[in-house]
This record gives sequence, structure tokens and C-alpha cells, in this order.
Amino acid sequence: MIFETHAHYEDEKFDTDREILLAQLEEQGISPVVNVGSSLETTKKSIQLARQYAFIYAAIGIHPSDIADLNEDTIRWLQAQASDEKVVAIGEIGLDYYWTKQDYEEQSKQRYWFGRQLELARDTGLPVIIHSRDAAEDTYHIMAEHHAEEIGGVVHCFSYSLEMARKFVKMGFYIGVGGVVTFKNAKKLKEVVMHIPLDKIVLETDCPYMAPEPFRGKRNSSLYLPYVVSKIAELKEISEDEVVAVTEKNARKMYRLM
Repeated sequence: MIFETHAHYEDEKFDTDREILLAQLEEQGISPVVNVGSSLETTKKSIQLARQYAFIYAAIGIHPSDIADLNEDTIRWLQAQASDEKVVAIGEIGLDYYWTKQDYEEQSKQRYWFGRQLELARDTGLPVIIHSRDAAEDTYHIMAEHHAEEIGGVVHCFSYSLEMARKFVKMGFYIGVGGVVTFKNAKKLKEVVMHIPLDKIVLETDCPYMAPEPFRGKRNSSLYLPYVVSKIAELKEISEDEVVAVTEKNARKMYRLM
């Protein structure tokens, strides 16, 4: 089975056909699915989905662009939810400097709450799902400062260099690979996939975003994961079956669902 490590099925883009689409996933060989929170509202919806569907698990956390939701009361609430057997990670958390290039106060707030949620993960014994955009060095340094190698998890939707990938892998983290790897201009990600071990890669869509070729620009779903599998197999010159088997094992190990 293809393990979908990062989806957002609570998103309004799925409101018209969510139940129909989710019913197709297991039939198409895609299971389990981890639905990832990014705000207080979407975290609550992710937990609800996980309770509704046996093959869906939830990640709980606040995305760097949504830290207005965050205070110590929110942290305490997240900590309470972490004991739910369907909650498997803290995420997505991290840094996103794309929209805050000159807003150093906002970047400072992001760094604080990233560190705080890393400590939440340590306290709850859960791995983390890291969102990092235009913030490679700060992301790595905060993870090192908080000894993230003791926490574990994934750098999702990886977009940095091979050198950076190797640093995260050395820290014990997995690299999340999705539809971007099929893009013609995704040279850096293709290089990463070619040169890091398969046993450090997990599959994801980030749906409804980041649809692979030939669906680029359209709504993404886990049904398109075979396109990601195919491209990884091509780049690593191995079979698609091996990609599916190894990445599923990786994801189960990462989320402690062995």
C-alpha cells in the first residue's frame, strides 16, 4: 500500500466530494493517510476526520503562517489532544519566510513558536512535521538547538539543496517528496531524490496543493501518488514496487505505526 504521509482533506476544496474521494483511496491501494493540521481550526477538523475513518490519522500543530492562533492555552490544548490514539505527529510546524522577507518581528515570532512546538513534541513523545520555506539555515539551527534528532520526523515538501538534505538526514529526519518531483524545473529535488537513501524518503501530496504532472495547477489528491512513485523509481533506477514498499516502511517507522 502507498502510505500518504501529508494531506489536507479538511480543506474546503474537498467539500463537494470528500466522502466519495476518501472511499476510493483504499480501493486504489492508498492507506494509511495522515491528515495534517495547520491552524487551530484545521487541527480540530483533522482529529475529526481521523476519528471518522479508520485508515486516517491526524497530525496536530500550527503552521508558521497561522501563529496568531498560538498561545500557551493553545499549547496546553494541543498537548491534551496528543494522547488520542489517532494523533501521530505534531505538525505542521516550522518557518515560512516567503511572505515575511523584511518582517523581522514576524520571523522572530515564528522562530519562538517553532521551538515551542518542538518542545511540545518532545513532551508528548510524537515526531514532527516540519514546514520550511525560504528559511533553511534558521530551520536547521532551531532544530539543532532543540535536539530534534531526539524527536524525529520529516521535512515535508522538501525544496532545498542536496547538501541541506544530507544535514537533515544526518539529524535523523526523513525527506518528504511529493508532486513537485515530477516538474520539469525541479532540478534540486530530483538531485536530492537521486542521492539520498530511499530509506530516508516518505511519500506525500500536500493535497489539495502541489499536484504532479500532468495535473499541475489542478486540485491534488492522494490518487495521484502513483505519479510520484513512478518518478522516484525512474530517478533511482529501481522498481515502483520497491519505492512503495520501502517508503511505506519508512512512514510507519516515522509515525510509530509498525
